[in-house]
Amino acid sequence: MTAKTRTALIPFLFVWLWSTGFIGARFGLPYIEPFNFISIRFGIVIVLFAIMILIAKAAWIPLREIGLQMLVGFLLHGLYLGGVFYAISRGFPAGLSAIIVGVQPILTITVNRLFFGTVISHKQAIGVILGFAGLLAVILGSAEIDGSDVGTIGLTACIVALFGIAASTIIQKRYCADIPLLAGSFWQYVGAFITVLPATLLLETHWVEHTWQLYAAIIWAIVALSIVAVLLLMYMIREGEVAKVTSYFYLVPPAAVIQAWWLFGETLSPVSIFGCLVVMLGVALVVRN
Repeated sequence: MTAKTRTALIPFLFVWLWSTGFIGARFGLPYIEPFNFISIRFGIVIVLFAIMILIAKAAWIPLREIGLQMLVGFLLHGLYLGGVFYAISRGFPAGLSAIIVGVQPILTITVNRLFFGTVISHKQAIGVILGFAGLLAVILGSAEIDGSDVGTIGLTACIVALFGIAASTIIQKRYCADIPLLAGSFWQYVGAFITVLPATLLLETHWVEHTWQLYAAIIWAIVALSIVAVLLLMYMIREGEVAKVTSYFYLVPPAAVIQAWWLFGETLSPVSIFGCLVVMLGVALVVRN
């Protein structure tokens, strides 16, 4: 396999790994409270990143950059993961959570266009519209957001998560593009840990049911998501245009919906399948241009 081929496969590996985050949350949260789960996850990840930095003798970042990296961590890991995990812990469907935060590319590209003057082509604009339309189709076909507590709280938490990941993507690309991946990720997780630790200490009972499902979910979340997937995301943001990188997130909701349907029986209707196909077409237009 050539280096060019490996590079081309990175986005698809990232999409699959990122989509399993919603499934892992659905898998592990019956046995632990959400903020306790991600506090444990972040604490272990911080130690692992510190070890990797020491072993690789990787460069640290200047003190003046630490605050910005911690802000990115607060947004990307604290608000985004905290919102999604809280929604799923309250009974909100994992697939629907993925779809709502999947609007992130539209929000990111729109903010860049309105406030930073980023130029996108007509085909990219069409791709954005198709992606949004496809996401709406998946929402309409997979679940209904009603006035219940589950629907209202879950939707609110996912919207908070959506703004968190969109803001982190913009800041990372515009102000942190040259930050070393390992050191930057370390401080991002420190910022996230500081965010979620008070939440679990003040708001949760620390109830835990020790099962293999819980430990499997935690290990997967640490290794596959917090380390591999996040490093892939930071690499893609550093190497690519924001419009192109964020477009890959369009593929995450269909992947998560399909897995949630297969593993947990969450509804996947013909309308949802059609929406997934439209989303993929939108991604193709944005990425190819």
